[in-house]
Amino acid sequence: MKKILLSFVFATLLFSAQAQHLAAYQLFDSQGNKADFGQMVSKALENQVILFGELHNNAIAHWLKLELSKALHEAKGEDFIMGAEMFEADNQLILNEYLGGLITERNFRAEAKLWRNYETDIRPLVELARTQKIPFIATNIPRRYAAIVNQRGFEGLDALSKEAKEYIAPLPIAYDPELPGYKAMLEMRGMPGHTGVNFPKAQAIKDATMAYFIEKALKQNSVFLHFNGAFHSNNYEGIVWYLQRLNSRMRIMTISTVEQEDVSSLKEEHLGLADFIIVVPTTMTKTH
Repeated sequence: MKKILLSFVFATLLFSAQAQHLAAYQLFDSQGNKADFGQMVSKALENQVILFGELHNNAIAHWLKLELSKALHEAKGEDFIMGAEMFEADNQLILNEYLGGLITERNFRAEAKLWRNYETDIRPLVELARTQKIPFIATNIPRRYAAIVNQRGFEGLDALSKEAKEYIAPLPIAYDPELPGYKAMLEMRGMPGHTGVNFPKAQAIKDATMAYFIEKALKQNSVFLHFNGAFHSNNYEGIVWYLQRLNSRMRIMTISTVEQEDVSSLKEEHLGLADFIIVVPTTMTKTH
């Protein structure tokens, strides 16, 4: 009986020790060194723009977005700005009306083009902006205009009205098809949603437009925290490339999110992906 009891106690202690090391995520810097949340906040405060690259269905990334927003707002106060890919530029008016208390949340939800994961993943950010009076910038190109580029290339935008063009980056759009991210998209042709040679251009018009509205909203001494899919800023391409064209001296920090079976060390393939890389277990619960 004593041996059975000792075996049970040993097994319990072993399980407890293993459970204590069951990490929900691990932060790394670009070189693969372990980092922590405080280091990420401190580095963010040294920059003007922070591009938070998420996996859209990753619960840890969404939680860290909110916590980083709170930390930066506490440090910067009225010099803190938020913005997101998840809102299209032609929804800025209704977003402002809701944040300013002019319309109800019911009207906001009914009329804004909200993503399907708004309630769980995006609403907490919007509500933080509303309660703390933080500017929140809708940076993305209206999807109907991105669809034009996907169908007819950048030239298709020339037929838009002057009013419509206010919701996209100024034309003509600079474009480097040799950027590795855009080249990789060409290799995805034939997959669902990847329709042909114009697909990388449709991505580029999104990147260019997000960069344009970020730079436009940026103020002296402000910190702009922007939320976007990681592929829009990974490897310092996408939005970063366009921001640097607008202002080569702009201080930009990037964050990316990846999934690994083991979060104790950063895989070689993820080295240099961003200034900070959030590694999350592949088994982490998805939000949608």
